[in-house]
Amino acid sequence: MKHAEMYSEKLLPDWEKRHEYGNMQANLDFLEQINILDKSKKILEIGSGKGTLLNLLCQKGFQVQGVDVDPALLKESQELYGELPFSLINSETLPFEDASFDVIISFDVFEHIPDTDKHLSEIRRILTKDGCYAFQTPNKYTNVVFETIRARSFTKWRDEHCSLHSYTQMFRRFKKHGFEIKFYDIPVVTEFFERKIQNFLGKPGLFALKILNPDKMPMPLRTNFFVLARKSAPALVH
Repeated sequence: MKHAEMYSEKLLPDWEKRHEYGNMQANLDFLEQINILDKSKKILEIGSGKGTLLNLLCQKGFQVQGVDVDPALLKESQELYGELPFSLINSETLPFEDASFDVIISFDVFEHIPDTDKHLSEIRRILTKDGCYAFQTPNKYTNVVFETIRARSFTKWRDEHCSLHSYTQMFRRFKKHGFEIKFYDIPVVTEFFERKIQNFLGKPGLFALKILNPDKMPMPLRTNFFVLARKSAPALVH
């Protein structure tokens, strides 16, 4: 069974009470396309949120560990799914030994991390030699526009999305840390995406979506980047 086929949760009528913050369908499609998950590999999910993806992977028998910085989300995860291999972290330093994981995944996390250099140094440290880091993060150029309209502020987006990157900035940041990256073409206009646009921008937003479908944009202008990073050379920073 494909990962995406396991995800059948219907979005709740109340947007604020949904179980997932991110575009789960698109994220699962990404994992399916890159085909890096294997039951012999040790997997770390950074930013497990309410535990939806972590729970799915556990159901399929993967060796997976989840971490998050928010104790409230850990509590909600326990209420929704019971006990999972889910623990709290309180800094960008990851509490794992060197070369602990074959695969690291994160979705809608990178943009929230104040010190992405520290984050990538830690990712490199705890990955095995042939390990990889698969993640999704919003595009700086498109997300700033959306968040500015949503919050009616030119600066409020910086409070949460403090580390947004553009297409070219991604290449530079990861190259500095000795990673080679590849961007993947993953459609994001799902039921979740349309409901998000409707919730924040109303009918005008849905109308604009039909005209400017982000799935048809060139990669540098996509609303979200789906990236697979692999170690390629010694890091330029320590």
